Amino acid sequence: MADESNQTNGGETAPSEEDLAELRRRIDDVDHRLVDALSERARLVSEVGRSKRATGYPIYAPHREREVLDRVQAANPGPLPNRVIESIYRELMSGSFALELPIRVGYLGPRGSFSHVAATRHFGSAVEFDDLHEIDHVFEEVAAGRCHYGLVPYENSIGGGITDTLDAFQQHEVTIYAEAMIEVRQTLLGNCLPNEIERIYSKPQVFSQCRRWLSKHYPDAEQIPTLSSSKAVQRASDETNAAAIGSTLAGEIYGVNTLFEQIQDKPNNITRFLIIGRQTAKPTGDDKTTIMFVTAHKPGALVDVLGVFRDASINLSHIDKRPSGRTNWEYTFFIDCDLHHDEPAMQAAIGEASTHCLSMKVLGSYPRSQSIL
Repeated sequence: MADESNQTNGGETAPSEEDLAELRRRIDDVDHRLVDALSERARLVSEVGRSKRATGYPIYAPHREREVLDRVQAANPGPLPNRVIESIYRELMSGSFALELPIRVGYLGPRGSFSHVAATRHFGSAVEFDDLHEIDHVFEEVAAGRCHYGLVPYENSIGGGITDTLDAFQQHEVTIYAEAMIEVRQTLLGNCLPNEIERIYSKPQVFSQCRRWLSKHYPDAEQIPTLSSSKAVQRASDETNAAAIGSTLAGEIYGVNTLFEQIQDKPNNITRFLIIGRQTAKPTGDDKTTIMFVTAHKPGALVDVLGVFRDASINLSHIDKRPSGRTNWEYTFFIDCDLHHDEPAMQAAIGEASTHCLSMKVLGSYPRSQSIL
């Protein structure tokens, strides 16, 4: 008869202490091999870095990043999901930047904001981040060369285009180098028990995104607006009977506990971020091109511009507009085309479309984001 003391609830035999010890020894052996392999990879990365510095080749290359991520995910046999593999390799590439040449990335602060979340998820934790106060400041620092790259929000799946970013493109000479998709997960954070909450801090827009959840769970709690969700978490860290809605990263930074996650009313709240720089990304075969233009003052000019891309079978995946800032009732339009600028069809379309415009500028061609971070 089998020893019933080693039976699990499912009827399977539980591993003995000897079995666990052997499994842990094998894990330790794998860890040693992993560290050896990572060290070998780092030495090769250092050699690549020396070559890049000698030739002036960009340290951060979105097309190469896409190749690496695609290759390792295609080689993944499981059981780890591809999202975990991607996160691991983003951290590896972040460490590689530090070995090749430390890069500085500007983002819309303060620390713990969703822009900070996006920056760390995309670039990893080994790069140097610059906490800037306005989107326009991010553009300024990149244009002046004080930051290698900047990360700015471009559009939200619920709220639409980010006007400060659209306006900044009209003022600064930068290029779009890459994009990143980030899921915005609103979290209730506090250093008190859930039933002790009397005040909740956050941005007004965040309260709107969590309206139904708050009315159900905290109908009597005072909602106090702040300039940012990060500031909200900072305030909650110093007060009793207070909570905040923000990112889990902000909770980690300011020492505030997570109480409830995913409290936004609408799931799949995605913000699309652009990585801006002063370089041009190489084609990958799955790219976008963002174009900024002002149409000529004639009837149907906008229809004529859009018709050029339609006739060239080039899909437009995004369109937005902002006042040009030069003449009243004159607008600057922004479109995203699903093709790289270097493709002959795109170059021909841009040439023809520009005949219907007072001005037209390609802001950048870059790899399409393949995943939500």
